[in-house]
Amino acid sequence: MPEQNSEPKSVGKVRIITSMLTTALKLWLRAQVSEVSELEVEIKASDRQIISGRIPWASIFASHAIYQGLHIGQIQLVAEKIYVNIGSVLKGQSLRLLETVPVVGELIIAEKDLNNSLSSDLLSTALKDVLVKLLPEHSSKSKQVAWQEIILDNNQIILRGILANEGASIPVEIYLSLKMLNGQELQLTHVQSRYDMVALAEGSHSYNFDLGSEVYIQELILIPGKLVCRGRINVNP
Repeated sequence: MPEQNSEPKSVGKVRIITSMLTTALKLWLRAQVSEVSELEVEIKASDRQIISGRIPWASIFASHAIYQGLHIGQIQLVAEKIYVNIGSVLKGQSLRLLETVPVVGELIIAEKDLNNSLSSDLLSTALKDVLVKLLPEHSSKSKQVAWQEIILDNNQIILRGILANEGASIPVEIYLSLKMLNGQELQLTHVQSRYDMVALAEGSHSYNFDLGSEVYIQELILIPGKLVCRGRINVNP
């Protein structure tokens, strides 16, 4: 007597659809970054939910990813109540969100990740903009600095670079403090500068980052060698 398959056909079918969704999500995520070392996706949904394009719960884990030149050490995300274009996905088309998805997660950026990102346009532009705000009296100099190292300390960021001035290479160090004002606003404060190893007067300027209404930071930890951020962000279609 032929052996019967004890697994219901509907379960097997749903597993195929879940596998297709997982693959589609991985492909979409990989398309967002230029490189990623590890990428894990987990989806939890019933057959009826999958077929209707609703995913009650999904998690994403990625490590050593590069996004527009920015190196990210590790990121863990969990999302609920996700609606996707399941019909199009089953036809081989790209995954697309149909509604805004609130995502909670944890982001870890190591000191080495920031240093590997120094050549990126996003980080270099951000450094120039921040230093013009924090060091208005030295804004012309700050634009000429070639930043070589970022050091993460307890609630403090240290920038080290070389200032090219009239043929001379002058070492520069800038000390900044970072704190969270509220869930949607961070503050950088200029603590001290060193030009050619000579300490200047402590700074009195600060720069606030408004992260926008789609972001809510629950915890920001800056310790030696590592920045950890936990919070929520709304991902729009």
